[in-house]
Amino acid sequence: MPLFRNIVQRRKLVCRIKGGLGNQLFCYAAARRLALVNEAELVIDVVNGFSRDTLYGRSYMLDNFSIPCRKATPAERMEPFERARRAAAKLISRVRPFDARRYIEQEGIEFDPRLLDFKFQGTVYIDGLWQSENYFKDHQAQIRSDLKMKDEVDEENLSMARLIKSSESVAVHFRFFDKPDSNKKSHNLGMDYYKRALDKICIKIRTPHFFIFSDQPQVATQLFGQEIRHIEAFTIVDINHKSGNDFNDFWLMAKCKHFIIANSTFSWWAAWLGMDEKKIIIAPGKIISSSGITAWGFEGLVPVGWTKI
Repeated sequence: MPLFRNIVQRRKLVCRIKGGLGNQLFCYAAARRLALVNEAELVIDVVNGFSRDTLYGRSYMLDNFSIPCRKATPAERMEPFERARRAAAKLISRVRPFDARRYIEQEGIEFDPRLLDFKFQGTVYIDGLWQSENYFKDHQAQIRSDLKMKDEVDEENLSMARLIKSSESVAVHFRFFDKPDSNKKSHNLGMDYYKRALDKICIKIRTPHFFIFSDQPQVATQLFGQEIRHIEAFTIVDINHKSGNDFNDFWLMAKCKHFIIANSTFSWWAAWLGMDEKKIIIAPGKIISSSGITAWGFEGLVPVGWTKI
């Protein structure tokens, strides 16, 4: 028995967190579940997924949650010479069978069931976005507990939260990946999606109050006002836009009772974390192949039970 305990203590999973808030949550959830089923310690690399993110300038945001895992030491982050050592670890793992790898790198974007049955000893690294509930659904109670959000917001956000809680609130997320007036093939959702989603909500809910969230709230306001004239109760949530505090918007969005999400992991996670037992979640049925900007509609992304339009 003591020998078994020593083996268990030596198991360690080092997770590289990267991307925006939604993708960081996917990274964590898949790694947390894998660590749990292997009785391993989960260690979070909060540095190397962002050190070369010069295009978007993103940073680690999961300190806003109740995650019980420690952060990786420099040695656990493969420092020094991290870039070369990580490249070597990836190269070696690619030529090994999946179940013998020490560096698990995601292959493609669709759900990969091999991760569910992966067993390991010693230290293993995991690196990917893992954008599917299937990677952690069987441990969702623990994941939800880990992702309980800290209520460290100002009075303006608290006031908005009270309005959300007191109404039949529906979060509507507009995400602009391309310029709103772009004539090229756009990654943005068209207004037809939102019209159809709003109509479906209005059929199912007697007095909905729509709360509009967007990375460009002024543009979303114009689109909503011009195209959706039959909606009586809606609020544009723009109190955090100037400060650039994405987490506060996420915190508010997750407090809504129902959701019309964008093709965005940000609103995907807000909807998933929503606490109302009778919540309605409407998601885009649009398929967008990976282009370096975003991808959507691939196998495993939209959970069973969500309504696709």
